[in-house]
Amino acid sequence: MFPTAFHHPGKPIAEFKVPHFGGAFPGTASLVVGDDGGSAANGDDEDSASDGGKHGDGTSHTLSVQGLDNGSSDPSSQIAAVGGADVAGAQTTFKGSWELFVENAGVSAMHMVLLPKIDQALMFDATVWKISKLKLPGPPCRKVEGTNEEDCWCHSILMDVETGNIRPLRIEHDTWCSSGALDVNGRLVSTGGYNNGSDTVRILDIAPNSEWIEYPGALGNGRWYATQVTLADGRFMVFGGRDFPTYEFVPPQGQKNTRNEVHAFKFLVETHDQYENNLYPFVYLSTDGNLFIFANNRSILLNPNNHQIVYEFPVLPGGARNYPASGSSCLLPIILNPNENRRVIPAEVLVCGGAPHEAFEKADLERPKVFLPGNTDCARMDITKRNGKWKVINMPSARLLGDAVVLPTGDVLLINGAKSGSAGWDDARDPNLNPVLYKFKGDGTGSKFTVMNPSNIPRMYHSSFAVLPDSKILIAGSNTNPGYVYNTLFPTEVRVEKFSPHYFDPNLAQFRQEIVVEQSDNQVKFGQKFHVQIREGSAIEQAKLQVTIYSPPFTTHGISMNQRLIQLGIEEFNNGKIVVQAPMNGNIAPPGYYMLFVNYNGVPCRRSMWIQILP
Repeated sequence: MFPTAFHHPGKPIAEFKVPHFGGAFPGTASLVVGDDGGSAANGDDEDSASDGGKHGDGTSHTLSVQGLDNGSSDPSSQIAAVGGADVAGAQTTFKGSWELFVENAGVSAMHMVLLPKIDQALMFDATVWKISKLKLPGPPCRKVEGTNEEDCWCHSILMDVETGNIRPLRIEHDTWCSSGALDVNGRLVSTGGYNNGSDTVRILDIAPNSEWIEYPGALGNGRWYATQVTLADGRFMVFGGRDFPTYEFVPPQGQKNTRNEVHAFKFLVETHDQYENNLYPFVYLSTDGNLFIFANNRSILLNPNNHQIVYEFPVLPGGARNYPASGSSCLLPIILNPNENRRVIPAEVLVCGGAPHEAFEKADLERPKVFLPGNTDCARMDITKRNGKWKVINMPSARLLGDAVVLPTGDVLLINGAKSGSAGWDDARDPNLNPVLYKFKGDGTGSKFTVMNPSNIPRMYHSSFAVLPDSKILIAGSNTNPGYVYNTLFPTEVRVEKFSPHYFDPNLAQFRQEIVVEQSDNQVKFGQKFHVQIREGSAIEQAKLQVTIYSPPFTTHGISMNQRLIQLGIEEFNNGKIVVQAPMNGNIAPPGYYMLFVNYNGVPCRRSMWIQILP
């Protein structure tokens, strides 16, 4: 992280005219403080965000919330109820377990994504440091642009998530703080980065022995700390990045955008404060086809077809949530009914943690460094309601630089990060070693936090994760240093762990089902009824069955691009054959590959199945 005065190479924004959006945005809903018994603020309260057009917020870094059931009990006495997304499950006091999976991955995983079908995790770092802990297997080495140097170190790997075997990949154009998403065929489409990578599009296929294909100059603006989102038709848009409050559609392979294909975005101008706090914005495709965009402390719905702002939601008080304040966020599970025919399918977002607006200044620019406490709150809101209100709840501890992992059951695991400071080089302290489980309930009632067992490896700035087919969580990365540095407070981290969540309680093993892949449908169209076969060993109650599909995210810097879990409605169940209906359209589930899980009594199956939703 550099101070905001540091600019990266790119194409100037001065040529763009910022469109006039008209008068005040139409948000008029008041903020609801508290969930499950929390106190509500009326429209006259000073903390109320009743005017959706207001840009300011309070001065404290977390809201004072009294009388909450959520997160307010003694964590050591909490009992996690297995089973999320409104499906009751077995009870357990098991708070997870950790295992060291790989001692040396060779690279520190600033970015990670699980690739479909081949079950390999793609991990990559930046090339700017010209160093890692893994040499390329042989020539050619990377030519360092503008010099006579050669870089023979590896900066990108594929890791087998079962064996830990590693295959080095060559990459030419710098991926530092880049963005990405999986396309309909399971390929990673990576955008942006630093220096010669800032306007680059890269593609990695899932075919055997694939290597990176890179297209420098494909983007109309440089994209450093930008967010990539998948649309209902499978296309991509990329938002923001340092110095460029704009967005553009990612061009088809081999094509290039001109500056005329870049859209100026006043919202990113307005949410850029003195210390940015709006990089890596949270962007989600809503079930109505609009894009929910959260930056700093404000959020809107944008129509991606006519480029109009549909609505602005109330300000979320309590500090900043985006880079470098670096909170985390996820789209909560989308729950579909059997024979689904609702016109509007509810969709909620969760935003957790972050830091005071001035946290970066205190930690990075002041001497001695000052590490302000991070935010201790989470907030959720239905983004399909035009009177959506933030419901704010307290976490058991502060967290920034963390990740919000949507588990196969629909619950959310808050993992990685720190309790004080900011994103940036050596700008955070107090590693938050304990994951926290957020039990998801669709109506908010009964939702609660449970503190899980800690890791002994700090995962700070530049950490990442992936949900695995066996429903464990792969965790890697952490580098608070400009380079690979080991004699420091938080050394560059190349170890890779797996975390087994609460549903791996040995006493619950009896509920773990097995999908018979060869007898199940693995390619479907929108709205199609299809079946999944499980191997029946004992009597199974349909009411305790849950079928979910999960889109693997591209994770970096606490943002999980295109992470999406959908609970399918079960039409019938007989002799191990589960009949479910695919989502009706791409607004609910963009085309591409999903991991399909069958959960019973709140316990995921032994191994998920890859399923492709066709465009």
